[in-house]
Amino acid sequence: QVQLVESGGGLVQAGGSRRLSCAASRRTYGLGWFRQAPGKEREFVAAVNWRGGSTMYADAVKGRFTISRDNAKNTVYLQMNGLKPKDTAVYYCAADPNYYGSQTMYTYWGQGTQVTVSS
Repeated sequence: QVQLVESGGGLVQAGGSRRLSCAASRRTYGLGWFRQAPGKEREFVAAVNWRGGSTMYADAVKGRFTISRDNAKNTVYLQMNGLKPKDTAVYYCAADPNYYGSQTMYTYWGQGTQVTVSS
């Protein structure tokens, strides 16, 4: 079992920045961020492999968001810049011992943290 605890959500104005953190109870191969807006399906945001050398992003956030991980702390971060109202969602951290990618195939999920971007 891997426990994931997200933090860093909150209210931010459009154009602002926010950094989300996700602390894992132990190291895993793949770590990802997903988000779900009201009335919409959960969608992929970003993912990073265990070395941190390989990352992928959804087109909607490419160039604005950066995912990184600190293996010494078993923590993954999502730096979000240039936030837009359409980025408003609950953001979920996900982890898997064998998978790294953009699909919701991750075994472990956090409880989510709300990010609200005001216009």
